[in-house]
Amino acid sequence: MSGLLVVEQCLNGLQFGVMLFLMAAGLTLVFGIMNLVNLAHGSLYMVGAYLAVAFLKWTGSFAAAVGLALLGTLAVGMLVEVVALRTLYERDHLDQVLATFGLILFFNELVAIVWGRAALFTTVPPALAGFVEIVPGIRYPAYRAVIILVGLAVALLLYVVVSRTRLGMLIRAGASNRTMLAALGVNVRLLYTVVFGFGAALAGLGGIMAGPIYTVLPGMGEEILIEVFVVIVIGGIGSIRGALVGAVVVGMVDTLGRAFLKPMLSSVLGPSAADNAGPALASMLIYILMAAVLYFRPQGLFPAARG
Repeated sequence: MSGLLVVEQCLNGLQFGVMLFLMAAGLTLVFGIMNLVNLAHGSLYMVGAYLAVAFLKWTGSFAAAVGLALLGTLAVGMLVEVVALRTLYERDHLDQVLATFGLILFFNELVAIVWGRAALFTTVPPALAGFVEIVPGIRYPAYRAVIILVGLAVALLLYVVVSRTRLGMLIRAGASNRTMLAALGVNVRLLYTVVFGFGAALAGLGGIMAGPIYTVLPGMGEEILIEVFVVIVIGGIGSIRGALVGAVVVGMVDTLGRAFLKPMLSSVLGPSAADNAGPALASMLIYILMAAVLYFRPQGLFPAARG
């Protein structure tokens, strides 16, 4: 196990972590202010990936495809909030879970009707197809490095918006006491629509960036959604800071576990036993981590402050 391989896998873990953060940030923002459990958040990730592929074929420009796909996902999110979710805010979480699970089925069938059930493949844009030298001797794919930078930039932007702007003030006030916010004359319904739309856009951005790395196919959002919920539980429900820390931790643990757990076990248990136990244990690591965090900190690492 070389030091260069460890550094490369740590970078892969960070890249996976910031992609999880884009999903987790939107989901925890929606839950924090709207108290809405949205299982269909992964479907918006899928919609972003499909729209990016479609717009790339239409325009031939990756940058244009990213911009149009972001706007498209924002519009889809706001439409879903107005049409399907607005009546669920005063309902209990079980009703929200059932309704948003129905949206998962709807979106999976919709993309299958429009684009078919076969997987779609897209390539990394030529400008980002090469490598960058992180440190002497370590060359890392430029596209994955851009994903890391974009994720960190989004985290900084979210911090500024939530803590330094009027919109952020309204978001924090809505999370603390939406009744008082409405009494002060704020259009809470419009605020909810805007917040949900931007949460959808963050999920769509994750799908857009995932397209050139992973396969774009119906149902691609469900698997990552499970890991996103793990991130939110570890970081603290409703906390953007917790979503960032939890996403990086989960990304690192998952990536390093899959890369190194099997070789480590083979030196102790033997190659045959490691072949059987290694992949299974690696896939369980993030859930073991979640259980440990919940045991010591039931509200997560950075629980959101409640007024």
